[in-house]
Amino acid sequence: MESSNQNKKLKITFFSVLPPFRGGISSFSQMLLNNLSVLSKIEPFTFSKLYPKILFPGKTQEDELLKGNAPRIVSTFNPLSYFKARRILKRTNPDVVIVNYWMTIFSPMYVFFSRGFKKNVLKVALIHNLVPHENRFFDRYFNRIFLNRYDVFVVLSQQVKNDLLVHKPDAVCLQLSHPSYTQFGSACDKSNARESLSIPEKANVILFFGLIRDYKGLDILIHTMNHLDDSYFLVIAGEIYGDDEIYHRLITDCKNANIIINDAYIPDDKVKNYFSAADLCVLPYKKGTQSGVQAIAESFCTPVLVSKNGGLHENITDGTNGFIIESLESQQLAKKIKDVFAGGKLNIVSEKLKTLLVQKANEWQNFADELYDFLKKEKKKKKL
Repeated sequence: MESSNQNKKLKITFFSVLPPFRGGISSFSQMLLNNLSVLSKIEPFTFSKLYPKILFPGKTQEDELLKGNAPRIVSTFNPLSYFKARRILKRTNPDVVIVNYWMTIFSPMYVFFSRGFKKNVLKVALIHNLVPHENRFFDRYFNRIFLNRYDVFVVLSQQVKNDLLVHKPDAVCLQLSHPSYTQFGSACDKSNARESLSIPEKANVILFFGLIRDYKGLDILIHTMNHLDDSYFLVIAGEIYGDDEIYHRLITDCKNANIIINDAYIPDDKVKNYFSAADLCVLPYKKGTQSGVQAIAESFCTPVLVSKNGGLHENITDGTNGFIIESLESQQLAKKIKDVFAGGKLNIVSEKLKTLLVQKANEWQNFADELYDFLKKEKKKKKL
């Protein structure tokens, strides 16, 4: 009987942002869900409404091309919807419940959900980000009440683990690396990709990709173009959150006119064009924990240049599988970019990334395997 129980699949209730919502955490959650479903009996749920307009300055939170099958049960900013959502989650009668956490505004809702399950249910928080990029007066309190209601935690970088242990020193935590994204397809011909973006074939192409927010340092990268000659092209692809005039003014005032911006959400089927056209993807983040953009770049074997702020550099050895920015001052960044483009360094890193990509062919399933083993072990402790 004991052996039979050990082999029994865990029943998991999984709550996160999922398609048709767009964005990196939605993509991550769907990939994880797909791979956990091989190992467990898993029921996914997602939001009916995610952000209020005041917190989402973008054009739309959903992508009509993304198909979503998860029941949409709760509106973040409608507490009355929490009651029905908790009843739905409770009726799943799970062994384990997993919630995905990346903004403190979700804390009251997740605290409310946590009170709906039996005492023997293992409550797991998968934390993408704990300390917000833009601080608010309630963040520390919301984090504290949230962390106190969950049993174990999963993080994707050492930086987030450090943040977790500052807030909850006795936290039981599993750290896993963010797998590369594979849903965007394979790289296309570089010449064709550049032609589609009106970029000269022989240019040195730098890519800034993803949602544009102040902490991501695009302003620094645009200033850096003042110190690079006209052999360099900067391609900016992503929707601006905030005052778009600031960035367009910086581009207009830049001495180097080789800057192309597509201020819009990039659909999945267009992502490959940008990474195929690029020689280097630059992430000059002023702060950050991990990045879905970095995971996309890896899937296309496009070398990245990342800042040392936060956790983006944790799995990079400079000059081997990527490059690290020591200083975010624009002249120093320009000097680093010139060095990266010199002496065949980009080709060396790109070839290394191709080798690593083959070795990581089962990366998502391995991620799910490690997570599932952790859940089984902690669930067993919960019964004792």
